[in-house]
Amino acid sequence: MKHLFRNSAIVRWGAAFLSPQFLTSLGALPRYLGEWSAYQQAATQRLSFRDSYPCLADRVSATPFDAHYFFQAAWLARRVQGFRPAVHIDVGSSAMMINVLSAAVNTVFVDYRPLRVRLSNLTSLAGDIVRLPFVDGGIASLSSLHVIEHVGLGRYGDPLNPLGSQLAAAELQRVLRPGGRLFLSVPVGRERVCFNAHRVFEPSTILRFFAKLQLNVFSLVDDAGRLHEEISPEAATDLDYGCGLFEFVKAREAPVNNRDDG
Repeated sequence: MKHLFRNSAIVRWGAAFLSPQFLTSLGALPRYLGEWSAYQQAATQRLSFRDSYPCLADRVSATPFDAHYFFQAAWLARRVQGFRPAVHIDVGSSAMMINVLSAAVNTVFVDYRPLRVRLSNLTSLAGDIVRLPFVDGGIASLSSLHVIEHVGLGRYGDPLNPLGSQLAAAELQRVLRPGGRLFLSVPVGRERVCFNAHRVFEPSTILRFFAKLQLNVFSLVDDAGRLHEEISPEAATDLDYGCGLFEFVKAREAPVNNRDDG
């Protein structure tokens, strides 16, 4: 019954107008009705309201995309491809991005809300970013994109905790192997909490959270949705809602010198 209601014409028409594109959809309605009539005259198969599925806001001059998610996926894929780890571990990032990444590298995806799929080269685990199911220093290649800003805000059913992002940062550092790489993205700009959606951080805050790691490369998606590769984190300081792309490396432990220099 729920399936039938979800796929009813009334629901589909409601979705077309109960959206941020309401004015666009309203303006496109006369064109839709005119094209309905023109198509019906040219086709032998009859159209019915029951099967109608109005898509009224898609006729645009360029393909729309979310700059943060588009560029961070491209950034991660290119960095991991260059690194070529035997296994890559991701915590909580976009499932669509991880789906594609797993075509090139054996991937383990950990999420608070587990991804229930079967797919070659992809293993999905249930896990909490503040209590990851991995031993200390065991992961060579690790990512968490647009994730830690949500931790502790309750948005996804996790417990409320104002220190959630710091706890997540500590856990990511704990499981990373010496010499291993962490690929991280967060909203950057004017620091604030947008309860209960996310937090926005100054770049210096993220560097402080990950003080046990060394920043290897920083890239940035600015407020206009433009990607800037390999620049200084200070470039994000005056932004409102950019996306900071941090590649961290965990320092290798210094060898123990047992030689007696007498």
